[in-house]
Amino acid sequence: MAAPPESLLRYSAPALISRRGEKGSAGARSAKGTPRQPPPRTPPAISPTPQHPQELLNAILPPREWEEAQKLWVQEVSTAHSTRRDVVLLQEQLDRQLQQQQARETGLCPVRRELYSQCFDELIRQTTVSCAERGLLLLRVRDELQLTLAAYQTLYQSSVDFGVRKALEAEQGKALMEKRIAELEEERSELERQVGEEKAKCEAIEKQENERREIEEKKHSEEVLFLKRANQQLKTQLESIIAAKS
Repeated sequence: MAAPPESLLRYSAPALISRRGEKGSAGARSAKGTPRQPPPRTPPAISPTPQHPQELLNAILPPREWEEAQKLWVQEVSTAHSTRRDVVLLQEQLDRQLQQQQARETGLCPVRRELYSQCFDELIRQTTVSCAERGLLLLRVRDELQLTLAAYQTLYQSSVDFGVRKALEAEQGKALMEKRIAELEEERSELERQVGEEKAKCEAIEKQENERREIEEKKHSEEVLFLKRANQQLKTQLESIIAAKS
């Protein structure tokens, strides 16, 4: 692993801990025992007896370790006091890093967030060297800000997941509705076909009944005419018979 990149947090000169395959001295074992992971969120308690500045800084801002050319190196946070000039240089270095790394000026930007986090850690270091209690209080403020930011990130991710889930549900519901619409369209077409068939049957029956009625009416008219003629003939015969007898 190569040496860590440049940081706005001020470190002391790196120290060689051990070579691969060699056992370190007592001092090296002590240095290797330095925690490599960040400390827990709870800041170190302020004890009545002031701690050594380096020990306190190691608890607040853990040293960084890396392996290079089969050698283990450790670099602790600097305990040097800072002047007003150092603060001005820190601001200039922050502006230069923001420009060089092309950090966005607005919106969410991991690069800008990382640089400001390093700057805040450097301010905590400078303050802790001058006043341990003030530095620990700044550490609490930093950790609370990180907790709040993490909570907002969790809330944002939850809202995104909720939106994606609802979008998927909407897509699934849309597919189901489209399938249902297609089924209803097919059912409507089938019903329209059945209605057309029933109408055709009704028209055929109606035409057949009209033809039958016309035939029946014609037959009835012919029967009435025949009966009228027969009646007229009988009437004429009857009158002739009556006239003959008289």
